[in-house]
Amino acid sequence: MKARITVTLKTGVLDPQGKAIEAALKSLGINGIEGVRQGKVFDLEVSTPDAASAQATLKAACEKLLANTVVENYAIEIA
Repeated sequence: MKARITVTLKTGVLDPQGKAIEAALKSLGINGIEGVRQGKVFDLEVSTPDAASAQATLKAACEKLLANTVVENYAIEIA
C-alpha cells in the first residue's frame, strides 16, 4: 500500500527557510509570491493487511521520527 506524509510547520512558528525562498524568488524577478512556508513530503510503501493498521503504523512513524510534533503538523494520505 502506498502512502504520502506531508509535514508542515504549525501556524505561528517562524519559517526562516520559507522567508529565504521568498526572498530568492523576488531576487530572480518572480513577483507576486508572498508568505512562503516550506515543508517535507515522504512517500512510503506500507506492508500492512489493511488501511487501519497502515494508518496506525504511519502515525507512529510520524510521532516518533518524521515530525517534530511540538512545532510541526503532519497529514497522512493512503492511496
